[in-house]
Amino acid sequence: MKRVRANGRGSVFTPRDFLDIATRAAVDQALSRLTKSGQLRRLARGLYDFPKLHPKLGPLSPAPDDVAQALARETGSHLQIDGARAANALGLSTQVAAQSSWLTDGPSRRVVLGKRIVDLRHASPKHLIAPGSPAGTVVQALRHVGVSRAADVAQVAARTLSDGDKKILSKSAVQAPAWMRATLLSIAGHGLGDLRG
Repeated sequence: MKRVRANGRGSVFTPRDFLDIATRAAVDQALSRLTKSGQLRRLARGLYDFPKLHPKLGPLSPAPDDVAQALARETGSHLQIDGARAANALGLSTQVAAQSSWLTDGPSRRVVLGKRIVDLRHASPKHLIAPGSPAGTVVQALRHVGVSRAADVAQVAARTLSDGDKKILSKSAVQAPAWMRATLLSIAGHGLGDLRG
């Protein structure tokens, strides 16, 4: 509980997060005991949280991002938000999906939290370019909106990405589909011609 409290209310974790301090059997036992006593909540098989408490509503649902990150830590895998959410994050779309989806190089997993769904879908490496980084978000947004809106993505990304993220984009461009490469290199600053031309 000391480690859980250090992470604060709202934190989500799996048994693997404690394997540096105890055996798996001891961790499972402790989590079971803490869940029974009401200090922790079991969200799904092997997934727990230290819920935030609302004075009137009681325990609140955890943030989907925190759930996805905990699932990725459990399997030692990478995450990348899907194209629709990436486009939304860059302000290129106003659609908000009821389902929170990520691509992962780990196993697929779906967790239902009340009315919300956290969905991790296994994807090939070509769909996980610079996963978890702002550069990766740009790649996903570009993949989602397609070549017709590539210039819109480039404008937003050139303005918002840090120099470090632009370097990541430049190095990752070779992994991207051919139609995307010129746009990615342009965002990174290698050939700033008019993208609409």
